[in-house]
Amino acid sequence: MSRVKNVISTAIALTLLSACAKTVSTSDNYDFKPSGNKQWLAGDHHIHGKFSAKWDTSTQPPTPILFGDAHYFTALNAQMAKQHGLQWMVTTDHGGPKHSRVNLEQAYPELVASRKAVPGILQFYGMEFDTPNARHSTLIIPHTDEEAQQLYTIESQFNRREAFPNEFERDTESFMLKALNAMQAMSPRPMLSVNHPARQADELGRFKKVTPEKMRLWQDTAPDVITGMTGIPGHQAATINPDGSNDPEGTRAEYYGYPTHGGTDQMTAIVGGVWDSFLGEGRRWSITAVSDSHAHYTEGRTDFWPGEYAKTYVYAQQDYDSVLNGLRGGKVFVTMGDLITELYVSVSQSGKTANIGETLVTDNKPATVTIAFLDPDTPNYHDDSPSVGRVDLIYGEVHGNKEFAANNVNPTTEVIQRFYPDDWTRQGNYQVMTFELPASESAGYIRVRGTNRAKELEPQPDVKGENPWTDLWFYSNAVYIDKAK
Repeated sequence: MSRVKNVISTAIALTLLSACAKTVSTSDNYDFKPSGNKQWLAGDHHIHGKFSAKWDTSTQPPTPILFGDAHYFTALNAQMAKQHGLQWMVTTDHGGPKHSRVNLEQAYPELVASRKAVPGILQFYGMEFDTPNARHSTLIIPHTDEEAQQLYTIESQFNRREAFPNEFERDTESFMLKALNAMQAMSPRPMLSVNHPARQADELGRFKKVTPEKMRLWQDTAPDVITGMTGIPGHQAATINPDGSNDPEGTRAEYYGYPTHGGTDQMTAIVGGVWDSFLGEGRRWSITAVSDSHAHYTEGRTDFWPGEYAKTYVYAQQDYDSVLNGLRGGKVFVTMGDLITELYVSVSQSGKTANIGETLVTDNKPATVTIAFLDPDTPNYHDDSPSVGRVDLIYGEVHGNKEFAANNVNPTTEVIQRFYPDDWTRQGNYQVMTFELPASESAGYIRVRGTNRAKELEPQPDVKGENPWTDLWFYSNAVYIDKAK
């Protein structure tokens, strides 16, 4: 049991927990909001289009078959993303033999045209990087005049499937580290986020191809490039038939070996698991949510439109650099089914405050955690109006325990408080709750999650045929707590 939990348990006798959900004054001041001109901007960093090709290998070199694995023009993806409430997106067609030329000569000009055709949504250039010695990652290229050439350089030199027929020559750990060293040395640096990391796991905690050990090594090699992983993966419509009915044999998110938990990858969903292991090591490791859209479920595929179901919110200004910096810095929360549209989580002590993605340096005395969320009063894209049934405050210590890291766990991490509707207070349009975090001698972090399933204390493994619209969760990224020297 962690030191914080011990402190809290002792404090029960002093009635600390009985009053931890404190009331706040109802006003329009919104003290929980950070100052400045940034706002929560919704987006999706994993969207496929017609340049996610299949290949005719009877020719040399193989000929790309456009529309082969995904169906849509870039502008259609952008229009649908905008229609479903997104302010930014990333085009992420996967590669193949000499696909770098397809991106440079065909996909990039179409992206440039799409930016003009669909203004009002930031459209980043990127790809689903065929990761050496692993599977897939989202590669996001900073928006500059050299973005096309930068992606061409990375894809042609390092994408695993670019080489044909000898892809295996690039499918090694040493080649991945070579690629990361090259990206880390670039200016500006791209960003790489691991997609659906546990999709190939066949048991809880038993990972294949993409492992926590590899991700640690990647971040150690390129700390400004490798930032985190997808927590809420795409293909969430895999349990829905084209007519909207449920497919009893459908597997949510196409996790065929070991299932998602509440639509969430097990590396994120399990308290004290992989994500908390990384945070407990002191890593800055963030999660995102995506559609992985190839084609809509009404066309017989397994996907929602970008923004229709899952959203990644970044606290940023409406410009490319600000959004990318927010993503890289973990100023992010993720949600399903428009359960919430704003989330503020902060830790305050002695006049100092840190918000999502930030660090508060504290001394050895209690701190105040404030959580506020906005539950929209408009229906989501399933014409439902889901309500938040519970919010969980999660705390973990930052430790130096090598055994914890080796086992991909952080036993100090736990839910230290569950808030229900009677525990929060309305302030304007927001629901607000506070908690007094006991003093601790250790550095640590907090993160928050919530759900419409008040009685489901932990997200349960998803069964075949589950309706994704009835099982909704949101997650904040961490607020870090450091100790004064």
